[in-house]
Amino acid sequence: MNLSLTEDTVLRGAQIRRFLILHKELDPDDEEITRTRKVRRGYIAEKYAALIEALYGDRDHVEVEAKVTYEDGRTGTLRADVWIREVAV
Repeated sequence: MNLSLTEDTVLRGAQIRRFLILHKELDPDDEEITRTRKVRRGYIAEKYAALIEALYGDRDHVEVEAKVTYEDGRTGTLRADVWIREVAV
């Protein structure tokens, strides 16, 4: 996809430079998305602020600790290292 964007002068700046894979799926039980699967952007920006800052900063990974709610109502804590990958532009 990045290669095809280089050919378009308008979209050239939209190339992916860095990415990460979240440590968990967005879930309505955790209030990250609605029951109709719409992303709650404001909530996501607040909850994942450390990941967003690292993605746009110079860090190569972020340690995260997240509270998760299971379908049966139980809660738990998830700890993970989320690595940020560079993409050749």
